[in-house]
Amino acid sequence: MITWQFIHNKLNTSTAVILLYVLESKGSSPGRQGFHMAVAADGTFEGTIGGGIMEHKFVEMARNRLQEQQEANAVFKQVHDKTSAKNQSGMICSGEQTIFLYSITEADAEQIAALLSSLQADRNGTLKLTAAGIFFSEEIPGADFFFSQQSDTDFIYLEKTGYKNWLHIIGGGHCALALSKLMREMDFYIHLYDDRENLHTMQQNSFAHEQHLLNSYEDLSGLVKGGENVYVVIMTFGYRTDDIALRALLAERFRYIGMLGSKNKIEKMLAAYREEKIDETLLMQVHAPIGIQVKSQTTAEIAISIAAEIIQVKNAGLK
Repeated sequence: MITWQFIHNKLNTSTAVILLYVLESKGSSPGRQGFHMAVAADGTFEGTIGGGIMEHKFVEMARNRLQEQQEANAVFKQVHDKTSAKNQSGMICSGEQTIFLYSITEADAEQIAALLSSLQADRNGTLKLTAAGIFFSEEIPGADFFFSQQSDTDFIYLEKTGYKNWLHIIGGGHCALALSKLMREMDFYIHLYDDRENLHTMQQNSFAHEQHLLNSYEDLSGLVKGGENVYVVIMTFGYRTDDIALRALLAERFRYIGMLGSKNKIEKMLAAYREEKIDETLLMQVHAPIGIQVKSQTTAEIAISIAAEIIQVKNAGLK
């Protein structure tokens, strides 16, 4: 949202601005699909397309075009390999990325304002980029990204705007506060749940987008729905409430579900479930004890270990 707000502000002051957008990325490219930045004629810029010498080169290119009042509307492929026969980015990290340079015009102002309004309201929508310009729709696409290029100038790029991942943190204590702070920085929409009124750490938590006070953790079965981009962390006050929360959610399918607790507690809980003949496939999906095992001691270390495991699951299979 910061970059689009930057563009919106420049349009309002009649300052020329060029958009740089990563339409596609492969391999170890530092600029991933969807990365974007804007360079303005007053010398300021916002965002990133991956950093390093490549980004510096494109920022200078944009500035030169702005100074010479040349329109920018072109697609560039950048290969991060100095042995490449062409399109060398100047970097050696391998992979490649396709970058779109586009001069923002007054005709784009309405679409950008609509996109910005949607982002500010935490809604999803569709950003469409073509050689003809920027378009925004409140329709929600089926995929996070789509890119197709027929020629050097003919292409279509679609992106789901707004939050793409949802995190449900069950329990609003100190660890939840630390985890909320971390995950907010990683573009997760965060729901926070607890059954205790006036909980100090809930009141301190300005990072969660939504807070829910429950009558009972049994209510989670009607509130938290599964999905490919849905992540759940259970870290309630104790064994009994963890058990209630997990039972309420076991029937749902999530991209990730994990539970905080000692190895002994987890083994005892799972043993009880197996005695009840609960489907083993449901139990196998639970990450417990939760987090990358780094012998975490503090709440911050625990939060980092959990965040690392969530990211590991989220990015599994990325090329």
